[in-house]
Amino acid sequence: MRVWFAVLSRWPLLALHVLGWCAGWGVWLASPTYRRRWRAHTRQAGLSGRARWASIGAAGQQVAELPRLWFGPPVPVGWEGAAHIEAALAQRRGVLFLTPHLGCFEVTPRAYAERFGVPHAAPITVLYRPSRHAALDALLQQARQRPGMAAAPTTLAGVRQLMQALRRGEAVGLLPDQVPPQGLGVWAPFFGRPAYTMTLAARLAQQPGVQVLLAWGQRLPWGRGYVVHVQPWAQAMDEPLATDPAQAAAQINRAMELLIRRCPEQYLWGYARYKSPRESPRALG
Repeated sequence: MRVWFAVLSRWPLLALHVLGWCAGWGVWLASPTYRRRWRAHTRQAGLSGRARWASIGAAGQQVAELPRLWFGPPVPVGWEGAAHIEAALAQRRGVLFLTPHLGCFEVTPRAYAERFGVPHAAPITVLYRPSRHAALDALLQQARQRPGMAAAPTTLAGVRQLMQALRRGEAVGLLPDQVPPQGLGVWAPFFGRPAYTMTLAARLAQQPGVQVLLAWGQRLPWGRGYVVHVQPWAQAMDEPLATDPAQAAAQINRAMELLIRRCPEQYLWGYARYKSPRESPRALG
């Protein structure tokens, strides 16, 4: 696996995206389970037309671009809303980035680390779920440890790491539409259907002084790179985050829906968002 990642990390983005587009369609055609889930989720969200079909190839592109993002030369990244990050860091307060499984969600923390983490001495810590395969987990840890960026596993120790980063006035990033383990979430609407939703995002957002920013990385066509979009919570939502866990989870799901509707063709509609949570008492969701 490391050899393949090393080889693919040198490929141009355009070539990787073409490879990923083909792979995305190949998986869709080969897996009846994946097709059923994709159909159910896109219909649930009311997605149709070109955006619906484009999401199949985009899902493969998201996987194919990982070697380049993790181990290859830097990729072109533009910004929309970077001033919101600068304003938050100027106040020396913790910043929480909430990002759905939309576009290239691996590029957002890397772009932040390069532009803000090192120059402003305000690194970002991202939450990740350790792989059950030791070799792959080692690869993930290596990929997510770089200057201005650290990774925290979905464990009690990892959550403490996130809390400490926020108290130091640093940044934290997580995917709130990731299904947490049993007992660490609540059922809340997501595109009109109950989905088991983590409460950790709201807990972090409600820490004293923390500023919440919504962010996602848009994949540009023809291998031209990415654009990271940033928007403050208060600008996107018409209400403050509730203190009740169920209400807060529903609000965060609505915020994620707003981002997804901006570019639905790049959302991972095949992700098992509505699955029942697994039991894992040591993990935190």
